[in-house]
Amino acid sequence: MYNNPVAPLAGATAAGLGSGTLAATGAGDLFWFALAAFAMLALGLALKRIVPVRAQKN
Repeated sequence: MYNNPVAPLAGATAAGLGSGTLAATGAGDLFWFALAAFAMLALGLALKRIVPVRAQKN
């Protein structure tokens, strides 16, 4: 990583493509939206497990 002569060029190229772009992978904003959707789904499922369920009255 530190001895790679392409790294500064990749960082400058990624900075020109947008702030949501990863320098090493080239993944754009779609990657971050998918990651956020997965995180929100995991959070929702975790809260569903933690919050107690109300008993149904028959």
